[in-house]
Amino acid sequence: MRLFNLFKIATKAIILNKTRTLLTMLGIIIGVASVIAMLAIGEGSKESIRTTISAMGSNMITIRPGADDRGPARGSGGDVQTLTLDDYNVIKEKATMLSYITPVVNGGGQVINGSNNWPSTIYGVNPEYLNIKVVDLQSGSMFTDAEVQSASKVALIGQTVVDNVFPDGREPVGQMIRFDNIPFKVIGVLEEKGENTFGQDQDDVVIAPYTTVQKRILAIDYLNQVMASAVSEDDAPEAVTQVTEILRSQHKLMDNEDDDFSVRSMEELISTFSSTSEMLTILLVAVASISLLIGGIGIMNIMYVSVKERTKEIGLRMAVGAKGADILMQFLIEAILISITGGVLGVILGLGATVFIEKFLNWPTSVALYSIIISFAVCAITGIFFGWYPARKASALDPITALRYE
Repeated sequence: MRLFNLFKIATKAIILNKTRTLLTMLGIIIGVASVIAMLAIGEGSKESIRTTISAMGSNMITIRPGADDRGPARGSGGDVQTLTLDDYNVIKEKATMLSYITPVVNGGGQVINGSNNWPSTIYGVNPEYLNIKVVDLQSGSMFTDAEVQSASKVALIGQTVVDNVFPDGREPVGQMIRFDNIPFKVIGVLEEKGENTFGQDQDDVVIAPYTTVQKRILAIDYLNQVMASAVSEDDAPEAVTQVTEILRSQHKLMDNEDDDFSVRSMEELISTFSSTSEMLTILLVAVASISLLIGGIGIMNIMYVSVKERTKEIGLRMAVGAKGADILMQFLIEAILISITGGVLGVILGLGATVFIEKFLNWPTSVALYSIIISFAVCAITGIFFGWYPARKASALDPITALRYE
């Protein structure tokens, strides 16, 4: 028999048993849709993480006190006091791979304006902070180096702070606020950035000169961290190495001693979070793939039933000249058609599911072409693998026995 005739016979057999065929496809449809949706969620998460961290400053490098535990997220160093202004000054003087650098001290407290108050975090930095974090001003201006040196009580505030301590809509610039009873003059409002991927409100901040925060609010002589920006994103790894060598020399650490500080770039953070997201994606896809296995077993089961029901038909075809290879190909094509059709419907359902997830659940998704290609490849392999044995059994039937079958 020609291949075209075999294809027609297989298609006719599927159409004659529409309900049974659709039920057989369900496992494949659900499996493929689940795999595509899970991969889309995983890819969307990785892209969202990369975008969010890059928005913080793709060249940004953070230097923190204490040994590096390489966890996915770190605090500000707590009461670890291995980072000082001397360290900052040495890095600023010797690190040629950095374009901007600022000391950072921070603490929590209440922002007060008249009867309005709001719990927030104050960050003590220098004027280069905005360049490192890639933050623009909505209004007003940044404080100057002279104001840093004199520990002036001036501050910039984020939009969340504005909304809560200036609820009447007054222009904050030029107004006085208090942070833990220390008066500050608002000289600028930061451009609104919203929440990042990790749920942190990037607008719930107060920024002031680090000297002011150190002396008047925290009463400390050490730094919580140092933030810097590499000359370029490609130079970030070299900048990390350079800063590490400078600090090891500054802290007089021997070759066999561990660092008492940690230096990390944004690329490392992206890699860390992406690895975690990738592992979760693999786990979700593995669970979703169980449906494909169940779908394959369903195909094998229905093909067995089909062979049993059509034993007399098989005998008749063989009696009029059909070869075993023709019968094998007929049932194999039928299994592959069921699998591929289920795959197509699964892809459509999967794409629909990703749209639903993004629109109604507000989860970031990104459908990768490879996920669709893999799904089709798996469908074809499933059809061949699970359809082969029943088809082989049909082709091995004895024509006389098959014709006598009731």
